[in-house]
Amino acid sequence: MRIIELLTTETIHLHVRAKSKNEVIDELVYVLDQAGKLQDRRAFKEAILAREQQSTTGIGEGIAIPHAKTNAVKAPAIAFGRSMEGIDYESLDQNPAHLFFMIAATEGANNTHLQALSRLSTILLKEEVRKMLLEAKTKEEILQIIDHYDQDETNTTTDNTNEHHDLILAVTACPTGIAHTYMAADSLREKAKEMGIQIKVETNGSDGAKNVLTEEDIKRAKAIIVAADKQVDMARFKGKHVIEVPVSDGIRKPKELLERALKQDAPIYHGDATITHSDENSSKQRKGIYKHLMNGVSNMLPFVVGGGILIAISFMFGIKAFDPNDPSHHELAEALMTIGGGNAFGLMIPVLAGFIAMSIADRPGFAPGMVGGFMAAQGQAGFLGGLIAGFLAGYIVIALKKLFASLPEQLEGIKPVLLYPLFGIGITGLIMYFFIIDPVSLLNEGLKNWLNGLGTGNLVLLGIILGGMMAVDMGGPVNKAAFTFGIAMIDAGNYLPHAAVMAGGMVPPLGIAIATFLFKNRFTEREREAGVTNIFLGASFITEGAIPFAAADPIRVIPSIIVGSATAGALSMLFHIGLRAPHGGAFVIAFVEGNPWLYALAILIGSVVTAILLGILKKPIQS
Repeated sequence: MRIIELLTTETIHLHVRAKSKNEVIDELVYVLDQAGKLQDRRAFKEAILAREQQSTTGIGEGIAIPHAKTNAVKAPAIAFGRSMEGIDYESLDQNPAHLFFMIAATEGANNTHLQALSRLSTILLKEEVRKMLLEAKTKEEILQIIDHYDQDETNTTTDNTNEHHDLILAVTACPTGIAHTYMAADSLREKAKEMGIQIKVETNGSDGAKNVLTEEDIKRAKAIIVAADKQVDMARFKGKHVIEVPVSDGIRKPKELLERALKQDAPIYHGDATITHSDENSSKQRKGIYKHLMNGVSNMLPFVVGGGILIAISFMFGIKAFDPNDPSHHELAEALMTIGGGNAFGLMIPVLAGFIAMSIADRPGFAPGMVGGFMAAQGQAGFLGGLIAGFLAGYIVIALKKLFASLPEQLEGIKPVLLYPLFGIGITGLIMYFFIIDPVSLLNEGLKNWLNGLGTGNLVLLGIILGGMMAVDMGGPVNKAAFTFGIAMIDAGNYLPHAAVMAGGMVPPLGIAIATFLFKNRFTEREREAGVTNIFLGASFITEGAIPFAAADPIRVIPSIIVGSATAGALSMLFHIGLRAPHGGAFVIAFVEGNPWLYALAILIGSVVTAILLGILKKPIQS
């Protein structure tokens, strides 16, 4: 398939008016929608923004390639936009972007579509192409330039791997496997050719792995570069020098990576996490710990959400209807509480610990983590005990991998089925049993008693902090920290903090929605449309609905939503509202401990505070 079958005159926009990253995304989504390429414009934009959250698609050299692969796309297409002034797109080189290619791929995109999309990515690496695209006067000229270079790229051959020269191998992969994967591969190939280095690059794109590295390749290789933002098969590289970097480094730093590979400036890969030699070791380690924690939290959330809403539904029969000894007892309420509170919540801490350990030590860490987490839950060590169990199990298995690395090769097969489970579960369990559970359970009890003993003033201050944290980064680490603390307090038997957390999390999208109605001249037409959606997102406790607005105008939006969320959190504490269900938003307000009307009022007041601040701080848009 030719690129110009996906990029047509209908999807070319030569005069982008946007002044910000969010606005240019809006313009190009609109272009695709008007051309009939999208099923659901809002859902496609959400997919684009979700990809941007993983890492910027502003690759530098004045180019941005926002892309998404989703069922919100009706037909695969490419939209082109050009801004002569340039737009701050948070690009890797920190320079403004002028050329924008928005790639829309269907969920079931076939290989011919994906190959065309990947060719576009590699064509844009050519400086002369970028220069001509900036100087083109018409849409037809844009198509002629792309088609000319598409013709040149169609006969691309596989990498040259002369057996008489040193061989460098590389693997490139990005989350969607559409653009960055192939750009990194071509950047490495071009630089290797320039430096006279033999290289073979495997691409892990949406259409599967291509140019796959063979056992013979790996045996011959001097070193391997893994430029990836998603999991790739690493076990095959055991015993080789491996450099692990983000896929963006493959695009931006090919010379540096190839020089390191030639010098073998990388540790030997032993089948566990590799630490690269750089001046950023400490920051990378911190990112690694956070990544492991978020892996546990994200896998735990379905149990929290599903179980929490089932608990809330059980309250519809009466707050005590699940209790067989209460006069209001109802069998269905008891069943829902057993499923949601007993089973889903019972698995919450083991799943958290299991996936933290698995993130650290891969699959061998999962069983020790699950067992350690289950022991924490059963021993009243709660959420904190689960966190400790996850990290403990993960690093114990890492140590076991190093310990067993010297065993004869004939015993390789029994490590994952016997040695890692036996010693991993045994050592983790013994440490949890003798050293962790009792101290942590006492700490949890002390924290619970401290919270119960707080006076109104201190509770309000805690509500301000927790509510405000929910709005700081809207789904990021600060938001997740507050949410995690609230769940831990539910697990400890104190239901006030999480009520403040949920109130604070609902305010940002609701406050913005109110502002788009009260102060229409402060928002674009598309923002006003998104404001309607935010009503439902806020009511559903989905704080992320505020992200597009915050990204477009962070200086005014973020302080406004933090103040509103902090207000709602403070009022929730002041009204002494408790919440047993960790999720559900407006659907669980009726079942709070305390006055539900006062809780709804706290959320409403916080939302109005945000709306008024936005009306004051944001300037009217000039028509």
